[in-house]
Amino acid sequence: MSVQERKQRERAERERLIVATARELAEQQGWDAVTTRRLAERIEYSQPVLYSHFRGKREIIGAVALEGAAEMAEAVRAATSAADGPRGRVAALARTYLDFAARNPAVYDALFQLDGGLPYAREDTPEPLKDAFAALLESLGEVAGDGVHPALFTEVFWASLHGLATLTRAGRLLPEDAARRVELLVDRLAVV
Repeated sequence: MSVQERKQRERAERERLIVATARELAEQQGWDAVTTRRLAERIEYSQPVLYSHFRGKREIIGAVALEGAAEMAEAVRAATSAADGPRGRVAALARTYLDFAARNPAVYDALFQLDGGLPYAREDTPEPLKDAFAALLESLGEVAGDGVHPALFTEVFWASLHGLATLTRAGRLLPEDAARRVELLVDRLAVV
């Protein structure tokens, strides 16, 4: 391995460490607790080293969002591939999405609530974000209904899931009705 390759590998490892540490800190204490000073202390590098990877917290949030999008896409695909039939796939998708949001609140915030400097719904949207949407579209497109554009249906279904995730987390919905909400969403929106 050349010196250049070793330095690139070490740089990539440091970047993964910064993102993992930011994510861990955000999940434990919230995004307000994630500062470059605190990250530098935790990973035992100087703040200038952090700034050589990320210009600031906004870019770190973006990196966490991209990592989270890839994880969400993987989880949705795994759940939907194990389900039977279109209705089963949509129900599995909904449960997996809501479970992901509940288990990873800081990552979910990085993806959908905070400014990570990432463009959404544009030509230059990063691939992990496009792929996360594609993972939803793969199952939802088949139940959009006649004359309904599959991507538009996916956006509406996704918005419904996002609303459920956000309202549940804020304590605005009764937790004991969570499964019934998913069933209602699947039954009323998906044409199976």
